[in-house]
Amino acid sequence: MRFGPQTIGGVINYITPRAPETFEGKLSLQGGNRNGLGADAQIGGPVLGGRAFVTADHRQAAGSRDNQLLRFTDLFAKGEWDLSPDQQLVVKASWFRERSDITYSGVTRAEFAAAPRGNPFPRGSDTFSADRYGLSAAHRWTLATGISLRTVAYWQRFDRDWWRQSSNSTQRPSDASDPLCGGMANLLTGCGNEGRLRNYDTWGVETRISLGHRDGLGLGFGGQTEIGIRYHDERQRRRQVNGDTAASRVAGSGVNAGLRENQLRNASAWSGFVQSTLEFGKLAIIPGARVEAIDFRRRNLPIDVLIGGRPSGGLTTETAGTSKLQKIIPGIGATFDIADGIIAYGGVHRGFAPPRVEDVITSAGGSVDLDAELSWNWELGMRGTLVRGLYADATFFVMDFENQIVPQSVAGGTGATLTSAGRTLHRGGEFSLKASSSDAGLTSETDFFARMAATWVPTARYASTRIATAPCLDGGAVGTMVATGSGPVACGLARNVQGNRLPYSPRVLLSAAVGIARQGFTGQIEVVGQSAMFADDVNLLAVTPDGQRGRISGWTTANLALSYGPPKGKWEIFASAHNVFDRLTIVDRSRGILPGVPRTVRLGVSLRM
Repeated sequence: MRFGPQTIGGVINYITPRAPETFEGKLSLQGGNRNGLGADAQIGGPVLGGRAFVTADHRQAAGSRDNQLLRFTDLFAKGEWDLSPDQQLVVKASWFRERSDITYSGVTRAEFAAAPRGNPFPRGSDTFSADRYGLSAAHRWTLATGISLRTVAYWQRFDRDWWRQSSNSTQRPSDASDPLCGGMANLLTGCGNEGRLRNYDTWGVETRISLGHRDGLGLGFGGQTEIGIRYHDERQRRRQVNGDTAASRVAGSGVNAGLRENQLRNASAWSGFVQSTLEFGKLAIIPGARVEAIDFRRRNLPIDVLIGGRPSGGLTTETAGTSKLQKIIPGIGATFDIADGIIAYGGVHRGFAPPRVEDVITSAGGSVDLDAELSWNWELGMRGTLVRGLYADATFFVMDFENQIVPQSVAGGTGATLTSAGRTLHRGGEFSLKASSSDAGLTSETDFFARMAATWVPTARYASTRIATAPCLDGGAVGTMVATGSGPVACGLARNVQGNRLPYSPRVLLSAAVGIARQGFTGQIEVVGQSAMFADDVNLLAVTPDGQRGRISGWTTANLALSYGPPKGKWEIFASAHNVFDRLTIVDRSRGILPGVPRTVRLGVSLRM
């Protein structure tokens, strides 16, 4: 309720560290295989009557495929000031930059068999560049005992340009129909490219007041009520510019070239919420509701008119469209103190995720009948310290979607356009465990520790009528039987796949680690894995020639981390290895086959002052 919309499965809260009270700094350097380099530095302390720190971070690596080099630079600054005994101000600023040689397309079945980590597009032809700038200011004011007001204003600018010669494994390359290109043999000579150019501006302001029931309002029970209102605005400039050569960075004049997409998309929203925590001894009841009112606007600006596949010099006529959406999102939860340090909790809330601008307004300015994603979400769990040194959290959940929205590519199609999956049902559980021998009082100078997190989803299925068609493989005739997760079906014939498992929904996700810490040394071994999953709605088992459909096998990888630094010392050395046994895994098929991360090793040192 407090942080919606699009909080169907929960909220991830990123908490930045507090600025230090005294001057301090640190520097870390690392390097490893596959062009791995990294450096980060932080410095902070008293500034202008307050406290502040600045961090700088740079990373580069070769990624999981050939002909790639990923480069990232990140700057972040945070300042904190006590304006008065009852007022505080926190200001944050950030800048992120990426300059990577990376392609968008996965590989075909044949390409993967020949070179699992291959990439048919050379470095320099497919490039990704991004710049993100962000500012925020948060003011907190304690108006009276038990009553506080918090106001946040934020802005973010994101510029992203991705120049590529293919968007999926069925394009070899995307300009193949141009006679000067014809196919992969002329990739760097006669074949053009596509520039998918994006600019995003996001800003908003939110204020929320917190009212303590007993201290602030003088009521006869504990807890608090929080009331908030927010205005949020998103603006997107979206263009597709096709060039004549692999190195083009402007619109060309040849076949398939020119300005092919040119849009302005805007979404603005007013929202408000109220949520109360009503405390009655060991029991707390937490009702709440949120209101969302969203306006969508789209302008389809002129693009090139093609004659004979080439830009003719003429332009299309501008079109525009608008749409509106309002929704009330209720919810209620509860907690109960079972015993000292052990809490039972549960709740139900209405899940709501609005459609994107491009999914409700067409390129002609008309409306698309794509409803918002709606669901009812239930959870029941227990968390706490079971015995000294052993903490556990177990949750069972149900997500009942009336209209789940999925990308077309995971519904048996190609592309990122969203489509309705109809009604779907998800049921399962999440479990986490943390153990420490020193916390348990079993050891003193040495700590043996373990952690585990698992997700189990036995049910993730289409719960209403959904018509889909299994493909005929390798020239098979219509009606030929092909293997699916629900048994053999006739290919090329539409059928109802209600009851099939949802794509990209493994039954089990697991992460577990054990380690030891002693007198500045820490070492741990981690195991990460997941079970098999399907890549389309018919639950096809065999892999299609384009690699985009077919079962994705389950996998397990092992990671290792070691570090040493003298207690209360100023330095530390560390080493890590990801995918120690260099297992080859497949992580995605939506644009063709993409492999998982290979074995990567990093060595480094950090210094503190």
